[in-house]
Amino acid sequence: MSGKTEGSWPAAPEEIVVADIGGTHARFAIAVIQKDQVIRLDNQVTMKSVDHNSFQIAWEAYGAEIDRELPKDGAIAVAAPVGGDVIHLTNSSWLIRPHLIREKLKLNRFSLVNDFGAVGHAVALLGDDQFQHICGPDSPISEKHSITVVGPGTGLGVVHVLRKGDEYHISETEGGHIDFAPRDEFEDRLLDSFRKQHSRVSVERIVAGPGMQAIYRMLAEIEGQTPKQLDDKALWKLVFSGDDNLAAAAFDRFCLCLGSFAGDMALAHGSGAVVISGGLGNRIAHQLPSSGFRGRFTAKGRFQSLMEQISVKQFLNDEPGLYGAAAAFLKEHEAPVL
Repeated sequence: MSGKTEGSWPAAPEEIVVADIGGTHARFAIAVIQKDQVIRLDNQVTMKSVDHNSFQIAWEAYGAEIDRELPKDGAIAVAAPVGGDVIHLTNSSWLIRPHLIREKLKLNRFSLVNDFGAVGHAVALLGDDQFQHICGPDSPISEKHSITVVGPGTGLGVVHVLRKGDEYHISETEGGHIDFAPRDEFEDRLLDSFRKQHSRVSVERIVAGPGMQAIYRMLAEIEGQTPKQLDDKALWKLVFSGDDNLAAAAFDRFCLCLGSFAGDMALAHGSGAVVISGGLGNRIAHQLPSSGFRGRFTAKGRFQSLMEQISVKQFLNDEPGLYGAAAAFLKEHEAPVL
């Protein structure tokens, strides 16, 4: 890396490869960084994970697609807990062996973070113009010292951002895998249905993209209707079209469950703000204010008045995982200036 002396961060902008590896898509970019900021993301490419047999093959395919030699530093965000000798991606067949990353990807330095941990880094660093109000007090996110980030997508991500002055700390969690807590008779039936398939039912089974199938089919059973035989993508397209009453009712129920879960996480973290992110979270954000999300979010018994003071925002950044991976690299490898 040019322009760098031992014990200092280079004054000139430099490049690193950044990757955001989810259950459905693998996203890559070249991040331009300088000291304490991510300046921009160049050469962004999105691939379907199923199109490649391994992460290394996808990494090499990215270099071939943009037709250039990749930088020798990198940051990787993965949809799985980060730790141990082998990382099994939660919703993908890919395996990542951290001790081989430097050798296999030809990197000098790298950072490896949970994909939603990367989103937390982006939430901590980006300005208030990157957030849109959903409910609660419409106050700037930058004023909040503790922030819960919740992201429904292929799975259900949760991260806790704690600010202390100019510093911040990211707690990567697997909060989406806590037990699903039903609130009414319909959700009792939904839980019972899942229990017949799984010994334990996590929130992610319901409050994530694939969960819409279970909600939709349960509503059809209760209404005595025959559900349309659609894959997840086609079902969500039907939901967003507004042309099917059963699909619309299923979406309303999804928003209720998301509101309950987001409120539970805010209580657990003692948060002053909640941010909704994730691929699916971004698509439904404009519908959340008119849904039952807020009612369920604040319905916490004796703590309802407390919940009403929590600001809920939508994260507008298009690629928070890529941006956050670069930010995580800066935070991990930043050297004090001598």
